[in-house]
Amino acid sequence: MGADRRYAYGAAAGLLGDLLLGDPRRGHPVAVFGRAAAAVEGALWHDHRGWGALHTTVCAGGAVALGALAARVVRPSPAASVALTAAAAWSVVGGTSLAREARTIGRALTAGDVEAARARLPHLCGRDPQALDADGIARAVVESVAENTSDAVVGALVWGAVAGVPGLLGFRAVNTLDAMVGHKSPRHRRFGWAAARLDDVAGWPGARLTAVLAAAAGPDPRGAVRAWRADAGRHPSPNAGPVEASFAGALGVRLGGTLSYGGRVEHRPVLNGDAGRAVRAGDIDRAVRLSRRVGLLALGTTVAARLLVTGVKGSKGHGK
Repeated sequence: MGADRRYAYGAAAGLLGDLLLGDPRRGHPVAVFGRAAAAVEGALWHDHRGWGALHTTVCAGGAVALGALAARVVRPSPAASVALTAAAAWSVVGGTSLAREARTIGRALTAGDVEAARARLPHLCGRDPQALDADGIARAVVESVAENTSDAVVGALVWGAVAGVPGLLGFRAVNTLDAMVGHKSPRHRRFGWAAARLDDVAGWPGARLTAVLAAAAGPDPRGAVRAWRADAGRHPSPNAGPVEASFAGALGVRLGGTLSYGGRVEHRPVLNGDAGRAVRAGDIDRAVRLSRRVGLLALGTTVAARLLVTGVKGSKGHGK
């Protein structure tokens, strides 16, 4: 069995594991990595970009090296290679947990329990929940579903297709570092610069693929493309912009606007403002269903691309 078929079977098994089981309940590898990265930060922290770059190199590079070593160890065994890829994909893909948290908040809003929705929102995103009414919470959830479809599912599958297990682990490591130190707090404004910029680079292909697939799989493909083209560039994030704009257009809703993080108010551009309506609680489930379709399409697309590239290289090699 070739390496690419091993990856295809393993990635499919890992995504199926996520769909059926969700995240590992105990000893989640991402949580273990987070604790290790925090320990490295404690040893290396200086208010300087260079030290932050070293922190990012040690942590992300360590994850990639660990994945490469594990892949090399199991390479002689097709079954072990498939199992390793499946375990890696299951541990880094978070679509089911994303859907579960979003739907929990959606049910609370539908039942009129805004306080319960506010209490649950921090499990999904970093917004200040007390500053949000029911519609604001619903909008925050839909935006989080859109962005995390790229960060927690599609981006990992893209880099897995490119580099196998090291790609899966490396992408999740970079994304986790950005969440830990990439935000512009006083402590991390300089130290987290490298992690934030690396996350922008690593997330670029997955974000564009997510936007394309959201347009293809959503109820309004033309609306998704229109919103993406018109509004994505106005978003402060180079990767969240295309994803959120495409989701907004596909679902026929308005995203963006004023929000609050850690007491800091941001006024972001409205996405799909001319054609969309305000987000309602029922749109959360629609966003989750779209996210599911995008994730499955991303698996098929990335695996097919990997097999196609290998096939082309193989045919050129035989022709020499």
